[in-house]
Amino acid sequence: MIGRIGKVAVLGSGVMGSGIAAHLANTGIPTLLLDIVPRELTKEEEAQGLTIEDKKVRNRLSAAAIQKLLKQKPAPLTLKENANLIEAGNLEDDLERLAEADWIIEVVVENLAVKKKVFEKVDQYRKPGSIVSSNTSGISVNAMAEGRSEDFKKHFLGTHFFNPPRYLKLLEIIPTPHTNTDVVTFMKHFSEDVLGKGVVFAKDTPNFIANRIGTYGLLVTVAEMVRGGYSVGEVDSVTGPLIGRPKSATFRTLDVVGLDTFLHVAKNVYDQVEGKEKEVFNPPQFMKQMAEKGWIGSKSGKGFFVKNGSEILEINPNTLEYVPRQKLKAPSLMTAKQAKTLSEKMKALVYAKDRAGELIWNILKPVLLYSAEKCYEIADNILAVDQAMKWGFGWEQGPFEVWDAIGVAKSVERMEAEGEVVPSWIKYMLADGFQSFYDNEGSFYDNGIYCRVERNKKVIHLHRLKEEQRVITKNSGASLIDLGDDVACLQFTSPNNSIGLDVIQMINKSIDEVEKNYRGLVIGNQGKNFCVGANLMMILMEAQDDNFFEIDLVVRQFQQAMAKIRYSAKPVVAAPFAMTLGGGTEVCLPAARIQAASEAYIGLVEVGVGLIPGGGGNKELYLRELERLPHGAKIDHQAVANKVFETIALAKVSTSAAEAGQHGYIRSVDGISVNNDHLLHDAKQVVLHLSRQGYQPPQRKKIPVVGEAGYATMLLGAKMMKYGGMISDHDLKIADKLAFVLAGGRLPRGTLVDEQYLLDLEREAFLSLVGEPKTQQRMQHMLAKGKALRN
Repeated sequence: MIGRIGKVAVLGSGVMGSGIAAHLANTGIPTLLLDIVPRELTKEEEAQGLTIEDKKVRNRLSAAAIQKLLKQKPAPLTLKENANLIEAGNLEDDLERLAEADWIIEVVVENLAVKKKVFEKVDQYRKPGSIVSSNTSGISVNAMAEGRSEDFKKHFLGTHFFNPPRYLKLLEIIPTPHTNTDVVTFMKHFSEDVLGKGVVFAKDTPNFIANRIGTYGLLVTVAEMVRGGYSVGEVDSVTGPLIGRPKSATFRTLDVVGLDTFLHVAKNVYDQVEGKEKEVFNPPQFMKQMAEKGWIGSKSGKGFFVKNGSEILEINPNTLEYVPRQKLKAPSLMTAKQAKTLSEKMKALVYAKDRAGELIWNILKPVLLYSAEKCYEIADNILAVDQAMKWGFGWEQGPFEVWDAIGVAKSVERMEAEGEVVPSWIKYMLADGFQSFYDNEGSFYDNGIYCRVERNKKVIHLHRLKEEQRVITKNSGASLIDLGDDVACLQFTSPNNSIGLDVIQMINKSIDEVEKNYRGLVIGNQGKNFCVGANLMMILMEAQDDNFFEIDLVVRQFQQAMAKIRYSAKPVVAAPFAMTLGGGTEVCLPAARIQAASEAYIGLVEVGVGLIPGGGGNKELYLRELERLPHGAKIDHQAVANKVFETIALAKVSTSAAEAGQHGYIRSVDGISVNNDHLLHDAKQVVLHLSRQGYQPPQRKKIPVVGEAGYATMLLGAKMMKYGGMISDHDLKIADKLAFVLAGGRLPRGTLVDEQYLLDLEREAFLSLVGEPKTQQRMQHMLAKGKALRN
């Protein structure tokens, strides 16, 4: 039986090796990071009088890689302190320490001979039963294991992480015929539950699943651009979110990945396939010329795009000169943009008889056919292919889901009319009456039947619960859903999950219902973001109409709803993820517990639109900071107020749930879920735990404030920033209001006030600021541009 993984050794400290080590450290796993021993000294080492035998020199590569992690963007570490869990070493002096590791991951250069030499040493020093894996992106896993011991082979497999490991969900696991099934099962569950990965089993074929399909798709797009006379910018303007792909679309993706890396991945397939497929994996000459010139993308400063001042230029593939970026214009694009669902957008585009329609059809058709042709060669089923493309390449729909969206029978008829050969298994599927790859239940087609998807028991799908008639009550902004075990979930369903009167009403109604009939409440959803704040458009329109009575009413009701969360007789657990901003954070702060996704970006950002938090956020963050202090310790209330003032005034947003703890948004009693798919399950378990413990809501108590003297101290700090040219006059006005609220107004230092007093101050400040022309300009700019205006 496989036990726990308490320590890992990562062999190779390049971008992927160090990134994997960082992700392991983020989950609390001590990691030994080893690399080769340098053969000569640097000038700095010579100046320090070091020799090639000094440990500092011998561990230089891995030690430097750990230091790089602290500066990389996007950050590989959820907290910089996590780097302390990574220990530097080398592949000569520290081989004996491989016996300490429960899992050894090889991430050295993509060369079979080099990898086999590394594994020969690993086999000598590893402890029996330890798992060994390769992070190869396409070299045969079976070939690497040749010549190794029986115990090594039983515990060996491929584990292909995608870069950057912290952020990309996909982990392709590639077992060999010798891999023990217990090892495979353990690695799947460990990778999902501890590392937060989406696991797909791949067969041992060139580039496995995602890179095989993804690289093919990128190359046929380049080929169609050249054939159809499209520009780089035109292609990117239609191959992004419009068709369910990432914002980086095609060529911006290649710039981010690096053209050198992409050409290497393409060559790996090119060298191992034949015929027509080989031709596709031979990139056009202009791409090779770009690589020769060093124009490989973001890391070299220029690639398919280059920034020229404020203007972005695109490369002309014919002349290799940079020209102004272009966007494709076609009637079908307007139709697609107006469509509500991705499926409707795709239909509007692929069947359109204009330049956009031709481009999308001509790049989509070969990818669908290739996915169908290679499906059972590279994967066990169509589900694995779709999941790999969604989790590894950020596609909203996998190829077979796209095929369903545009209509399988209709598209197959067109493909055959255009002379394409459709794989026979799809023709049999249609002939047998199966009109789609997935049925209404989410089961997938496989060999003449629809197969149910095996799901991790920790995955809860709210849309499925709704289909099962588990909605308790709902309105236009939110739904209350029965999660089972007498736990309910309040799901925001308003546009962008923004908070308006409908959501506020459902918060009140949900807590009333839960207090009568349930053990507790989870506030969570499965949208793009948890909640990006209040309905800004509604507030701005009311302000422009001078309808401050209505705004006052909404703010009062929001504050009252937040108090209802705080003092609910049954435990309320907030489950934030992704963007949790402004009012979204204010919903979380009064909850009995927060169970946050590791990738939760939490912050009170109201100053960006010229306001301060209006739903009790100022008071709640201040209370949290007070409660964090050790019981009985002498409290410096000014230091607490200053910290909260700085956090809100500078609109600090955490770059992870772990960092949210440093900002005071998350407490030590709160939890973090590494796997976002398990978030609602984990939050539900917290509710049940609190309920079993005999949960009692907090008691209302008086709050000590720093008063007028503290207000002056905070305001002085803001004025110093103004004099230093760091903030504007309007920023200072906002800071003044915020300082006044946090200080408790013009009271003596140490005065005890009740919560309502602070809420009244907060609401008055909010209303005062919302009437300011410069605040309204900020709100308008945010709604129009999606960015903060500094006026």
